[in-house]
Amino acid sequence: MNKENSITEYKQELTQNFERSVIAFLNSNTGGHIYIGISDDGSTCGVKNPDETQRQMADRILNNIKPNVIGLFEIVTEEKDGKDIIHLIVSGGTEKPYYLKKSGMTPEGCFIRIGSSVHEMSEKMILEAFSRRAKLSLARIPSPRQDLSFSQLKIYYEECKKTLNSQFAKTLELLMPDGSYNYNAYLLADENGISIKVARYSGPDKYDLIESEEFGYCSLIKAVKSVLTRLQVANITKTKITPGERIEKPLVDPIALREAVINAVVHNDYTREVPPLFEIFSDRMEITTYGGLVEGLSKEDFFSCCSMPRNRELMRVFHDLDMVEQLGSGMRRILHTYNEQSFSFTDNFMRTSFYFDTNPAQAGSKLGDKLGDKLGDKLGDKLGDKLGSSRNELSYTRRRILELMEIDARISITQISVKLGVSTTAIEKNIDWLKENGCLTRHGNTKSGYWEVNQNS
Repeated sequence: MNKENSITEYKQELTQNFERSVIAFLNSNTGGHIYIGISDDGSTCGVKNPDETQRQMADRILNNIKPNVIGLFEIVTEEKDGKDIIHLIVSGGTEKPYYLKKSGMTPEGCFIRIGSSVHEMSEKMILEAFSRRAKLSLARIPSPRQDLSFSQLKIYYEECKKTLNSQFAKTLELLMPDGSYNYNAYLLADENGISIKVARYSGPDKYDLIESEEFGYCSLIKAVKSVLTRLQVANITKTKITPGERIEKPLVDPIALREAVINAVVHNDYTREVPPLFEIFSDRMEITTYGGLVEGLSKEDFFSCCSMPRNRELMRVFHDLDMVEQLGSGMRRILHTYNEQSFSFTDNFMRTSFYFDTNPAQAGSKLGDKLGDKLGDKLGDKLGDKLGSSRNELSYTRRRILELMEIDARISITQISVKLGVSTTAIEKNIDWLKENGCLTRHGNTKSGYWEVNQNS
């Protein structure tokens, strides 16, 4: 592993000053990563009881740090050098300064990261951070109505094999201090006044509107799923038959599109009741989010995939429902296919533009080159040898399967099916082909195993 730096810290074991390191990352703009089971020199020592260590970490973060940090961290077990290590992903918070509960908002309780070290914040730094804290957040805005029901939200939790008990409104932070519903509750309720529009135009500008649909006045989760379905229908697949193969390529990369849609909804500024907008042109799809960059997050931070959720409570719900994976992972997936020029910013808006790639043969070649570059060209050369030609002869679906497994070695067949919009049967057949041709290896069982994309054979 690399050495410790401003966004990475190693700990051989869970120590007494663990909370100090977490607070320092929360008080930064970029957040960071803490690895338990890695020595300061980067060597792997492992964790003997990862489940118990994860439980202790979560308890200490939730009980010893203020303000509430639910939705700002994630703990996962990973394997390195045959040993289990714990990876804590911390997002930069929007309610700075964060502090040790027992010490309060004092230099002894507030910390900041400078380089690879953790330092106490001065009183001046604490006051400046507190003065910049957003005075309005969705958790502090009362719902316009209090006769709310949440049957849709409960169904989505049940589909993920999770249950909302009678205290769910408190647990998910949907209540004001006086016990009434806040604006987060309003957005997630069965009925509300928020509508998300999907507009379609005949040309490359807004001159000729040919279709306008509204998805909303319901739980934000249901609205997002409807928008995703509508955009998937518009994201048609172009096909080109060549002497060597049949090349298929959708207009927009489906993984990047899904991540951009969810990011737009989760990070939108709803304080002025302006929802995100989705538009389909003859040459591109555009997603416009109100609110611009979160205060304290620079463009450099944004393109470095640093996470600073604008709406922490919404992020937590989307994460519970498996619509958001690890913090910051959405931007990594988008930038895997599209470059920084796909994003534009103003003081109040952010726009993401996905231009159509209408040449499937060229697109397949670019994707093959990208995958080959990522794996050091060894996988690409190997695939070319296997198929008797070049690496761009591997089908689009198989390429995307390998890319998804490169991003998440423990991804399930069902998750791949959802992300690619392909049946599980088709995914299984493609995976069998990849394994038979030496491109892919499965280690372990279905529940606890992982995929290995073969690079060196």
